Amino acid sequence: MAIFGFSFAFPFLSIFISKDLGVPQGRELDLWTAAIASVSGLSMAIASPIWGVMGDRFGRKPMLLRSMIGGSITVGLIFFARSPTDLLVLRLLQGATSGTVAAATALVAAETPRNRVGWALGVVTSAVALGGAIGPVIGGLAAAAFGLRLVFLAGGVLLLLSTIPVMVIVRESPRRPRAGVQVGTLDLIRQRPGAVHALTVLIGAQGLISVCNSATQQLVVLRLLEMLSTGVSAVTGVAFGLAGVASSGAAVFYTRVTRRLGYVRTTAIAAVMVAVAVSLIAVAPWAAVVVAGVALNGLVSGVVIPATASMIGLETPPEAQSTVFGANASSVALGFAIGPAVGGAVAATAGVPIALIVIAALAIGLAVLIALGAREPVR
Repeated sequence: MAIFGFSFAFPFLSIFISKDLGVPQGRELDLWTAAIASVSGLSMAIASPIWGVMGDRFGRKPMLLRSMIGGSITVGLIFFARSPTDLLVLRLLQGATSGTVAAATALVAAETPRNRVGWALGVVTSAVALGGAIGPVIGGLAAAAFGLRLVFLAGGVLLLLSTIPVMVIVRESPRRPRAGVQVGTLDLIRQRPGAVHALTVLIGAQGLISVCNSATQQLVVLRLLEMLSTGVSAVTGVAFGLAGVASSGAAVFYTRVTRRLGYVRTTAIAAVMVAVAVSLIAVAPWAAVVVAGVALNGLVSGVVIPATASMIGLETPPEAQSTVFGANASSVALGFAIGPAVGGAVAATAGVPIALIVIAALAIGLAVLIALGAREPVR
């Protein structure tokens, strides 16, 4: 429900900047899109490790509620934005105060029996993808009917409503203070041989897939703006909706593949397929092919993201889950900051198709990183 609130409007940022805030298409729109899409990731990268430490110290449920309430306020306030600068400031605040996925992931990883962590985090990723699938479809139709301003306001309301089931239903296990000398997070991880290296690779991998996905999302909108004169919001919504549905299904069922091939091999193959999907978007002659490429990207990203998150959960001691996933959220947020910046800069100088090819090359690098640097976790 929270991700539904976010994705209700954010895939249409380029359209909002162009149509509602009056930024003309071309280089100026490309650069504003990159800056506004990136700034929330930058502030989230700084804030996430702090929230992660607080989660291990004060509880993970309070951090989840904090992220939902912070997101609801900042998303809703976009309704009042009157210039690209206003939107930039609100996106900065949004990144610093939200982070629902990281908070939920840490809570689920800490509360789930070890032999079910992969499945449980797959379900979390599936829920995220499902919200991301439904949101753009309904948001695109609502934007066409009522305008994007009201869509942002509605997204803020949905985020606020998503706190209700967390407050009413979710229970966190009592925190038990450790007896004896208190051990720091890094020392806890070092007690497991090779865990520091493994977590570094996996957190880097999550950041890199974040770069690829965030850049691709922005570039898809710009690509469709080049190809279509009308109905861009609706087509964009359908494309991201299909991607979300595909990602949701993959996130639940990917463990069937990992049981046969292992986490490392499955994730590396899926990363190669991300490169294929992004390349397809770059060379697509028609909007329908772009939609197909976005759907394929959603399918294979729905394997990479939960698989690497599960490997992180399995490598991390229970007492350090929030701290490690906070660091992971920082990496993911940096990816959200770097991806649109790189994509927008290349698009502004060499064109959108070339920018997509650059992102495909990064996905190949992700596959190499996982294949050579990750290790199969003990389940």
